[in-house]
Amino acid sequence: MDAVLELRNVSKHYSSHRVVDGVSMEAPRGAFCSLLGPSGCGKTTTLRIIAGFEEPTSGEVLLNGNSLLGLKPYHRNVSTVFQNYALFPHLTVRQNIEFGLRYQPERCRNGSNRQSAREVIEMMQLGGKETRKPAELSGGEKQRVALARSLVLQPDVLLLDEPLSALDPRLRKQLRAELKSLQRSAGITFLFITHDQEEALSLSDRISVMHAGRIEQTGTPEEIYLKPATRFVASFVGHVNWIDGIGIRPEATRMGRKTPATGVRTVPATAVNCVFLGNCVQVEARLLSGASVVVELPFGHERPTPGETTHIWWRPEDELRFRE
Repeated sequence: MDAVLELRNVSKHYSSHRVVDGVSMEAPRGAFCSLLGPSGCGKTTTLRIIAGFEEPTSGEVLLNGNSLLGLKPYHRNVSTVFQNYALFPHLTVRQNIEFGLRYQPERCRNGSNRQSAREVIEMMQLGGKETRKPAELSGGEKQRVALARSLVLQPDVLLLDEPLSALDPRLRKQLRAELKSLQRSAGITFLFITHDQEEALSLSDRISVMHAGRIEQTGTPEEIYLKPATRFVASFVGHVNWIDGIGIRPEATRMGRKTPATGVRTVPATAVNCVFLGNCVQVEARLLSGASVVVELPFGHERPTPGETTHIWWRPEDELRFRE
């Protein structure tokens, strides 16, 4: 799959620090890509560099093999959905969606502006709401309008800057599923900026994990979670129990009064607390060293009582090891 977007050793320096430090990454054509990292890691600055709102100190940004450096945002065939939606409060839903088409008509490739807007309105399930103003819309509807305004321009890459963060958890899950379906049907490359590991894992074809201005690892969700390249990636993407420098995921950790005879590593522990989560029981335990570990036991598995001395074990093949 060829890359529609490519960053080559991109850096952004300010007088006191480096926000982006030698970032190289690719977004395959038609893929849902995520740039995942904690607040302050440089992911939004990276998005702004791609969009043209910031110029890099060094490096290259390529779209379809052509450099974007020096081009104004409106001359780049990329579009951005902002965290706060950035809707025009005095315009209707239709007027907000058509705004870019009126001022950048060369970016509408197929058919008339009105026909393109009508198709996107139907795709985003906004039919019947075209004359409403943003103040008359729910949070989810505002999100759909912001997406529609970007999609109608038919960009090569759609940039999404934590677009679900302002929504309540239930609506976030609903729109997460819609976003994935929308990307598949539109066939446009999405670059999704987020600090939420669950969102990145559930939505993405490809994830780049960013830390302190650098890309720590790029891969599929399975590769990022099951084969993290660094200790930071392992800890940031999901929970990890660290036992004598070895990482073990909670779902790969088991506990009980007795341990299997062979093929496992085991340490003694004391059960501290048990929480029923429906599909599993989450047990917090304390090792002799005082370190806390979390174990996820399958539903129906014998659970310890708080204060009980027990054993924790895991298979060697489930260990996550890193060079310090």
